[in-house]
Amino acid sequence: MAGKEIYHKVKDKVKDAFSSSGPETGKGKTKLSGKRVKHGYHLVKGKSNHPMEDYLVAEYRQVGDHDLGLFAIFDGHLGHTVPDFLRSHLFDNILSEPEFLSDPKTAIEKAYQLTDEKILEKASELGRGGSTAVTAILIGSDKSVKLVVANVGDSRAVISKNGVAEQLSVDHEPNMERQSIEKKGGFVSNLPGDVPRVDGQLAVARAFGDRSLKKHLSSEPYVVEETINENSDFLILASDGLWKVMSNQEAVDAIKDFKDSQAAAKHLTEQAVNRKSKDDISVIVVKFLC
Repeated sequence: MAGKEIYHKVKDKVKDAFSSSGPETGKGKTKLSGKRVKHGYHLVKGKSNHPMEDYLVAEYRQVGDHDLGLFAIFDGHLGHTVPDFLRSHLFDNILSEPEFLSDPKTAIEKAYQLTDEKILEKASELGRGGSTAVTAILIGSDKSVKLVVANVGDSRAVISKNGVAEQLSVDHEPNMERQSIEKKGGFVSNLPGDVPRVDGQLAVARAFGDRSLKKHLSSEPYVVEETINENSDFLILASDGLWKVMSNQEAVDAIKDFKDSQAAAKHLTEQAVNRKSKDDISVIVVKFLC
């Protein structure tokens, strides 16, 4: 059966019956390959005058014989329409790729590109803004649970292994990709008192949308795969509203003793607020239990 046929067959088969969720906080649980998985999330609006620009996905689906956990953070800029579009369409596009189960990395790369093209085509409707993204897909089979993380921008994925934080995503900062940006005719500003910016405007080198900057920006994701095993404690996905004020290890240490994922996610947002983070803050915590 083709990938799109498989996807449409199970599109509505969301296994989140045990969740308690709302727009700002929620949780859920499932079993993947015999391993219990529990997630919780919490969002807090920042101090800016514009509406909330962080969006997330946290749900479970089944594709063929594989149970999936789908988690994502989308951090918008210059409007909320692009991250909202990503929330509605990015995972659908990934799961529609025929090679998703056999080659998830390639499927994700293709889907990110396709989704960005659709956003640019709809620029008159979606506006001139853009969004970062970090996605995490848990793929359960008969033998194991695979984790596939992808990102563009500075929303980050961090896994705790035996209490030690390991960053799975890459913060796509403009200075890291200066050479590529300059080859495309752009520049990176480094003004005193400000962060590096692409063409003096955007503080990340990769993003969805941003039509006016697109010729100097990339939407190609960084993708990494690994197996969830007995050393894997939990996964944190969060927007930079958390990571601007907490290190990876500080975030892991802050919630290592929490049994409830939702309470853990809320605690991280509260810690970020206490540390004077002014940005929108969104956090997902996914715990792996034997």
